[in-house]
Amino acid sequence: MIKIIKADGEEKQFLAEVEKRAGEVNAQVEVTVKEILAKVKAEGDKAVKEYTAKFDCQNPQYYRVPDEAIQDALTEANEKSPEFVSAMLNAVENITAFHTRQKREGFCVTEENGVIMGQRVRGLDKVGLYVPGGTAAYPSSVLMNAIPAKIAGVKEIIMVTPPLKDGTANKDILVAAALCGVDKIFLSGGAQAVAALAYGTEEIPRVSKIVGPGNIFVATAKKLVYGTVDIDMVAGPSEILVLADHTGNPKYLAADLMSQAEHDKLASAIMITTSMELAEKTKAEIERQSANLSRKEYIAESLKNYGGIIVCDDMEQAVEIANRIAPEHLEVAAENPFEYIGKLDNVGSLFLGQYSPEPLGDYYAGPNHVLPTSGTARFYSPLGVDSFIKRSSYIYYTKNALLDAADDIITIAEREQLTAHANSIKVRKEEQ
Repeated sequence: MIKIIKADGEEKQFLAEVEKRAGEVNAQVEVTVKEILAKVKAEGDKAVKEYTAKFDCQNPQYYRVPDEAIQDALTEANEKSPEFVSAMLNAVENITAFHTRQKREGFCVTEENGVIMGQRVRGLDKVGLYVPGGTAAYPSSVLMNAIPAKIAGVKEIIMVTPPLKDGTANKDILVAAALCGVDKIFLSGGAQAVAALAYGTEEIPRVSKIVGPGNIFVATAKKLVYGTVDIDMVAGPSEILVLADHTGNPKYLAADLMSQAEHDKLASAIMITTSMELAEKTKAEIERQSANLSRKEYIAESLKNYGGIIVCDDMEQAVEIANRIAPEHLEVAAENPFEYIGKLDNVGSLFLGQYSPEPLGDYYAGPNHVLPTSGTARFYSPLGVDSFIKRSSYIYYTKNALLDAADDIITIAEREQLTAHANSIKVRKEEQ
């Protein structure tokens, strides 16, 4: 199932194969998505509804989900599944507490010469939240996207989600939306829903940013509308990297690797360790535990193609390889996990110690689970409050302050051969 690889150069070919899995562009998908985007841009809601009937459901119960239907879903969940609502409320509390600490304030600076400069920080006006439906419906993603947006001060969150085959909305998604204050929900999915959010229709408002996961059509649509609107990121398949020394528990390590491998046949689950004995025990545990898991076929395929246990000479080499991979999730199962915080620079989210498994971050702890994938943790950050704000600066100079700076500004402008820039300063200087 999963292969054991010595870090003697053999690992480079394996890692190259892992990197390639998300890099290929499906040309036919892009052609199809461009057609959908163009039709929705031209025809609006009519086109959106036609594509919904074609791809998802002939007769959805609603186009816009009524507010009372959202509240009814929450009431029903409270009656039938109070433990689910309670768990979600506890997650909301943790996610809110963590992201509240990310909120930034503007500033204003006044100099002795009368110059005033500052920065305004405010939330975006409207944000679109894409939520997959059907078997890939994740209410936890609603919380992770909507809560930081609300904290940032976003005025309106518009959710789009495909209807189920019977025409209804996924009730767990409605519950999550009710708990974190989503403003409007439309039963529409796929590239057509992304197009509606990007361009606006008579019923679906045009937004400033689109966030949330989706299939290849959704991801391609987000990529193509970027520039018309902002997007969170183009996410690739899920991935986990586990860094373990000789103290790692093979039972825990195997379970954690499979927790990501079950997402998708393209998911990547890699372990880096200094112990060949631990590598062999973890491999045996994977084979033992996977037999009882519902998505064992996905796990087997993922681990066969993109799973590996890399055995290194020491932890320094292990850290070097980890930084090269730049994983979405990175668990540290080591004797003193805290010593690696300052060494692991390229990672979406870091999980320290044997009792901090990755699913803790997916659902509950508080840090965001929308993370950079496919090595982009080298330069991208997790979704957070900063993802939903915009900043602008302001400048006020007195006459004397401008005259003091005039020669320097003119010198730089003329050096760049932008004489009109220089003239804007000169006309003020010449009046003195």
